[in-house]
Amino acid sequence: MTDKLAHLSFDELVQQVRACTLCADFLPLGPRPVVQLSPESRILVVGQAPGTRVHETGVPFNDPSGDRLRQWMGITREDFYDDRKLAILPMGFCYPGTGKSGDLPPRPECAPAWRSALLERLPNIALTLVIGQYAHAWHLPGAKKSVTENVRNWRDFWPEKLPMPHPSPRNNLWLRRNPWYESEVIPELQERIAKLL
Repeated sequence: MTDKLAHLSFDELVQQVRACTLCADFLPLGPRPVVQLSPESRILVVGQAPGTRVHETGVPFNDPSGDRLRQWMGITREDFYDDRKLAILPMGFCYPGTGKSGDLPPRPECAPAWRSALLERLPNIALTLVIGQYAHAWHLPGAKKSVTENVRNWRDFWPEKLPMPHPSPRNNLWLRRNPWYESEVIPELQERIAKLL
């Protein structure tokens, strides 16, 4: 599909993404792609897929995970939702539904259909925050299978990329078990973001 998208302008491409119904048959709440981006974006945030609250509002990271992510980044909501500063492209653009242990994985059709074409249109990205296993698998060449291993080896990807655990409240136990993450990594992240913005 990427070749078919190459001739589109930035705005046309984003319009097509927002109108996408590729996975409609599999989405319990129907399609509602949630993305934020501008050719000027400096930082790229790559999460998994929207949850129900994000699906309802159409605003990415408009939930407790987003509150913690903004806290980790050391930025305001205003900066976070300024697309000239921040692009937000989850691995799946629509809410995938719920499974036994939380939300289902991002739909597998989404990334191959859109991701490369969108990333090519973001020439000013200086830092990519890579959140969770599906984002790690796509965005970190040579990544380990375990999110913890990737996060522990964050310096291998720094300063262009930062592997991160999910900021979800479901990860409170992980954060308690890995206190080095917030004491060692977060100050570096905040310093880098302050320079970029």
